[in-house]
Amino acid sequence: MDKNTTTGFLLIFLLILGYQYFMSPSEAEISRQQAIQDSLNLVEQQRLDNQVEAKEQEVIPLKPAEQVVQDSLQQLQFQGRYGSLAHLVQGSEQETVIENDVIKVTFTNKGGRVKEVLLKEHFKLHLDSTTKIETQMPLYLLKDEKNKFDYLLPIKYAAAPVKSSDLYFTTSQSGNTIKFRAQAAGSPNQFFEQTYTITDGYNIDYDIQFSGLGSLFDSDAKSVKLKWVDYLDKIERNTTYERNYATIYYKEIEEDPDYCSCTGDDEENFEGKTIEWVSHSNQFFQSSLLAKEGNFKGAIMETKVLDISENDLKKLESEIYIPIGDEGKFAMDFFIGPKDFEVLQKYNNEFEYTVPFGTSIFGTINRWVIRPLFNFLSGFIVSKGIVILILTLIIKMTLYPLTYKMVHSQSKMAALKPQLASMKERHKDDPQKAQMETMKVYQEFGVNPLGGCLPVMVQMPIWFALYRFFPGSIEFRQADFLWATDLSSFDVAFWLPFEIPFYGMHVSLFTLLWAGTTVLYTWYNMNQMDMTGGMGGQNAKMMKYMQYGMPVMFLFFFNNFAAGLTCYLFFSNLTNVLQMVITKQYIIDHDKIKAQLEANKKKPKKKGGFQARLQDALKEQQKVQAEREKLKGKKGRKK
Repeated sequence: MDKNTTTGFLLIFLLILGYQYFMSPSEAEISRQQAIQDSLNLVEQQRLDNQVEAKEQEVIPLKPAEQVVQDSLQQLQFQGRYGSLAHLVQGSEQETVIENDVIKVTFTNKGGRVKEVLLKEHFKLHLDSTTKIETQMPLYLLKDEKNKFDYLLPIKYAAAPVKSSDLYFTTSQSGNTIKFRAQAAGSPNQFFEQTYTITDGYNIDYDIQFSGLGSLFDSDAKSVKLKWVDYLDKIERNTTYERNYATIYYKEIEEDPDYCSCTGDDEENFEGKTIEWVSHSNQFFQSSLLAKEGNFKGAIMETKVLDISENDLKKLESEIYIPIGDEGKFAMDFFIGPKDFEVLQKYNNEFEYTVPFGTSIFGTINRWVIRPLFNFLSGFIVSKGIVILILTLIIKMTLYPLTYKMVHSQSKMAALKPQLASMKERHKDDPQKAQMETMKVYQEFGVNPLGGCLPVMVQMPIWFALYRFFPGSIEFRQADFLWATDLSSFDVAFWLPFEIPFYGMHVSLFTLLWAGTTVLYTWYNMNQMDMTGGMGGQNAKMMKYMQYGMPVMFLFFFNNFAAGLTCYLFFSNLTNVLQMVITKQYIIDHDKIKAQLEANKKKPKKKGGFQARLQDALKEQQKVQAEREKLKGKKGRKK
């Protein structure tokens, strides 16, 4: 660095030092500036303190005139909409719980209704879609937020009927009795009151009273409409099957109980008719209103099937007309619980017909034959599966005379099998001739080839009855046996990684066992007797394919059916095979049958009955055969 540069930096440094010395404030100046700053800080702090104090002591100002006018207009609107009940529109919802040993009922003062019911002794099963593990969950009825239970009160001068769900009722409770009162303004003797009393079991005594409301109701009002909307929850494992059993049951006075369609949307209009009870029903549980003294003055019931992707099964809606009467009182039973036949039967108004045992003869067999027998066996046998086994044996032994008749008829046909086989061999090129000769052999030896079919037809009503008994009886619900965890639903041997159309994602082992034993039973029968009846080879093969193909086809049907039924069918097949073998090997005297056939051959043939019809058919066949040979001869001469 040169001399000039050094001298320049030195002068700049001296100038900076001189500036700081002469321009810096004195001690007095610093004190004065500090005092000014302290004063400014004090003023700012006082301002902030005043703001906090103002907020703490702030008084809510009165509403402006516009708000007062708006509130007044709202009150006038309420008055016009709800009449003398307008003061009940505003309030806060409060819940009350009353319970006994089997139910826990939650009430709400908003509408004065039942909000939900917990069934303590029953559970809902939840199947994890990933792990396929089932877990028990609490089972509630009437819990859906979309549900409605509205009385449409015909208040005079109101713009429309007043919905009870818009009102906040006054609540009072005494023990297991709870009352909800909607009192008209200015009069303690004018009110609408709902009283619920819970005792034992699943029934709730439900009384309503329209006290002194005659002057407040429309002059022509003879009844009050109750609009009841119920979204049914998915409770059971087999949702598709459960949906087909969910509907509305009802009973018109002096008529048999009936129900809306189970498989599609439906509406039943009984407006102006007398109705005893209405029931919103799942497969095994229901919520029902039953009139005690007097009856409902009409009802309109509607069911709507919801899409399978929805959380609910169906939407059930009933409009029930409640008579007002001179005293303004009406008593009902509100049943919320399981469809136990014996419990429902105690109401003495055919309420037990909500249990889906079927109609006509099938329902009769289930209610008065199968059910009492099952209950008797269940009285001393705990396992429902063992009860099904014993029930199967009892039914099969009761029907054994028919089985014996069938086996005896088959044994007679089996005795003719060598002769029929020889005859068919002689006419193997002419199936028509072979069939005609077969019928001639039957007539000659006095054998009815349909003798084994009649016993089977007689048993059909029992089979169809059991088809409805197992999935309709709550006793089988969640009852386990062997690998089956619920005899009212399908059993699962294992789950499939994909869904097969019309089959499902599971494999029912009871269904496989039934199909296997059916094939075994068919094979045994076809080897013991002539199953072709003189048919040609192609027709005989087709018949054989059908005999073996039917169990395979029914695999798709029974795979999703109640395990109780497929278990019964499996036990029934085993019993059939056992009865067949024992009867043919140890009971029936085959030498005696052959001697009887030879004796029948020598007897003069009576005209009448089956033999006469067989003879007529034989003559018709001979006539057809003669015409065919005649036609064949004409064609030969032309050549």
